[in-house]
Amino acid sequence: MPSKDGNGGKPAAVICIGNLLFFGGSPFRTNRGATLACNTGAVLIGASELRYTRHPDPATQTGELLASAIAQVSQEAGIAPEEIDGLGVSSFTFGPDHAVDLAFRCGMNLGWIMEDTNGGASGINLLQHAARAIESGDASTIVLVSGDRMTADDFRRLVDEYNSAARDCTAPLGLKGPNSMFALLTQRHQRRHGLDSDTYGRVAVAQRGWAELNPGAVYRSPLSLDEYRAAPEVSTPLRRYDCVPPVTGADAVIVTSADRVGDRPGVAVRAIQGSVNHDLHRGDGLSTGHARIASGLWDRSGCSPDEMDVISVYDDYPVMVLIQLAELGFVPDGDLSAAARRLHEDRWPVNTSGGQLSAGQAGAAAGMHGLVEAVTQLQHRVGGRRQVADAAKALVSGYGMVTYRYGSCANAAVLERI
Repeated sequence: MPSKDGNGGKPAAVICIGNLLFFGGSPFRTNRGATLACNTGAVLIGASELRYTRHPDPATQTGELLASAIAQVSQEAGIAPEEIDGLGVSSFTFGPDHAVDLAFRCGMNLGWIMEDTNGGASGINLLQHAARAIESGDASTIVLVSGDRMTADDFRRLVDEYNSAARDCTAPLGLKGPNSMFALLTQRHQRRHGLDSDTYGRVAVAQRGWAELNPGAVYRSPLSLDEYRAAPEVSTPLRRYDCVPPVTGADAVIVTSADRVGDRPGVAVRAIQGSVNHDLHRGDGLSTGHARIASGLWDRSGCSPDEMDVISVYDDYPVMVLIQLAELGFVPDGDLSAAARRLHEDRWPVNTSGGQLSAGQAGAAAGMHGLVEAVTQLQHRVGGRRQVADAAKALVSGYGMVTYRYGSCANAAVLERI
């Protein structure tokens, strides 16, 4: 998402002194009289995406990306470094450094810090912890950042050593990386629901339609269903456009308390829930932890699926978009073919950034990409035809961490403009 900081969309300056990285900002405005209907007490006041790129400069390091994303979102929200007293970080390629090293490089003096390694679920995980920290008074202003330098070589290294299950069990079978495993899952899903390949293609084509309007998306050229069908197979039945492209980039959000929102549009966290190891990999992967948390999530939020103006579901593969939409209550009649047609033909506002399928998957930033898009939509900062008119409420989901055959972590948050 390009920054609206008056700097031509460029990231805020990061000053390097020795091995320290300092970022600038302006004074943080507060409004002690602010009141809002917020179930957690946590409010998002900033969301920004450091522009994704397919081919980063060879000298680019993950730490620089994370620091630049923090600088960008802080400047956008009008926050000075000393206002930040909490930091949450998610990255696959930041090692050997950790969150505390990033805080040191950015000159941060903190009272709360966290690191999350759960990939596609990391953004919502971090938000859940940050909301509780704000609620309890452990921190007043928290920045959450995710990102990676993710070239083809970086991706191969990540896949090879993703975890012991991948290294010792699936890789020896030739299942290197997630494509083959999710190809099998897609086959099961296709048979279970009697779907044709065009159903999944409509998801990819619909999201490309949104990406055409997103200057931050890596892939913006028009994509037709015929072009989807003609693309080479990667792993049957997955075609090229069913698989997320690895890119380099970072995403960040700022979370604070209701009384510190000031005059900037805030986005309240109405409810947030997660599920880990919902079936201990005893199932077939066609059900996720979202099915377990959906009812409680909607009850806690006081909202219903049909009230959501914007939906961001984790989209590593089209099949997962359809599964999550169904489990979270957006396909009450269970007709997934009709849901895919709605995405394709009716411009249903799902993954309005283009999602990872077209914007790209910047490593751990994938877990925060949909959150940044939803917050920006609710703040009415997207602009142009991509802006969902009068957007007031959003659902954001996370999914990921292939412990063995499919994702083990699922979570979701309901957000509301205030």
